[in-house]
Amino acid sequence: MSNLDALKILRSDVAAIALDQFSAASATDANLSTSQILVVDDSSLMRMGLTRSLKTLGFENVTGASNGKEALEKIRAGKLDLILLDIEMPEMTGLQVLEVLKADRMTEVPVIVISGGTDAEDAIRCIEMGAEDYLPKSFNPVLLRARVTNALHKKRLRDHDKVMLETIRQQHAVVSHEKEVSENLLLNILPREISTRLKSGEELIADAHAEVTILFADLSGFTALSRTMTASRLVEILNAIFCEFDRIMQRFGVEKIKTIGDCYMAVAGLPLARSDHAQALVTVAFEMIAALSSVNKIFETDLRMRIGLNTGNVVAGVIGLRKFTYDLWGDAVNVASRMESTGAVGRVHISEFTAKLLPPEFVLEDRGVVDVKGVGHMSTYFVNAGPSVT
Repeated sequence: MSNLDALKILRSDVAAIALDQFSAASATDANLSTSQILVVDDSSLMRMGLTRSLKTLGFENVTGASNGKEALEKIRAGKLDLILLDIEMPEMTGLQVLEVLKADRMTEVPVIVISGGTDAEDAIRCIEMGAEDYLPKSFNPVLLRARVTNALHKKRLRDHDKVMLETIRQQHAVVSHEKEVSENLLLNILPREISTRLKSGEELIADAHAEVTILFADLSGFTALSRTMTASRLVEILNAIFCEFDRIMQRFGVEKIKTIGDCYMAVAGLPLARSDHAQALVTVAFEMIAALSSVNKIFETDLRMRIGLNTGNVVAGVIGLRKFTYDLWGDAVNVASRMESTGAVGRVHISEFTAKLLPPEFVLEDRGVVDVKGVGHMSTYFVNAGPSVT
C-alpha cells in the first residue's frame, strides 16, 4: 500500500467516522467537557483556532504550548487528559516529543497528532510510537469532536480500569491478610500438617500412632496462689508460664496438645514420627522446670510442678464442630496422666516404657513399683539428669 493510499485511509469518509463515534460519545458529557486538553503547536494562530474550536464544541479546559519543550514541562507539571500535538515544529518535533514521552513512561495521556502535510509516513510512525489518533489540518468540526471525544472516552475507561485494578489489588491484599491471620489462628489450634489436611478438604482426621511419648505437667500451689491475687494478675502469671512452655515446644519440635486449668499437655512423635521422641520430651520437661524457675523470679512467686511422661500407642484426631480441638486417646495417655499425679513436685516422673527408650546418658532413679490407678502396679523412675536433644 502506498503512502498516499495510507493517508487516504486516515482521512477517509469523515461523515462515516464521525457518525459512528459521535453517536457513542458527545462533548456535551459533563465529565468529558471538563477534561484537561493541551494543544501543542508552534503557530499561535493555529493554537488559538484549535482552542476556540474545542471550546465551541463544549470542551472548557483547553491550554496551549508553543513548542515541544514547553509541552513536556506542562505534561510533567499537571494532570492532563488529552494532548493535541503538531508534528512539524522547530527545535523539537512532535515525533521527538513522543520519543521523550515513551522513554519517560508518560504514555498514559492520549496523544492525537495533527499535521498539515500530505506525507502519511510521519502520521503512521507517530501512531506506532503510541499516539492515539491522527488529525489532518484544517479541522472538520464533526471529525474533531469525534476524534477528541473518542480519545477522552478511552482515557476515562483506562483510568477507570486502573482504579478498579487498584481496588482489586487492595481487596486481594486484605483477603490475603485475613487468610494469613486465619491460618495463623488455625496453627495455634492444630499442628501444621493437620491444618493442611483440613484445608485440603479432608473431613475426618483420625490417625493411629504406634509409638509416641506424652507429657503432663501440673502446677503445684497455683490454686492456693489464686486466692491471694486479682484475676488479671493470676492470668498474667499463668500466661507468662505457658508462653514460655510454648516457646520450648516450638524450639524442640514437639506438639503442645492443650492446657486444662493449670495443667499442660504435650506429645512428641506425632503428627510426624521421630525416633527420639522419648529423649526429646524428657529434655523438654527439664527445660520447663527451668522456665518456671525464671518466671518465679520475675513475679516473686514460688510455683513448682509435677511432670509425668509415658510412651505407647495413641489415636490422634480432630473433634468438634465449634472450637474444635486436636486430641489424643488411649491407655498411654491415661498412664502419662497417672505419672504426673503420682509423681513428686519438681521432678520428672516416667514410666518403664519411656525409661527403656532413653539412652545411657540419662540418669534414672528407680522409684520401685507404683500402684497406678486404672492400670495396676508398674515400675516407674525419676529422671535426675540427661543430655540435650540435638
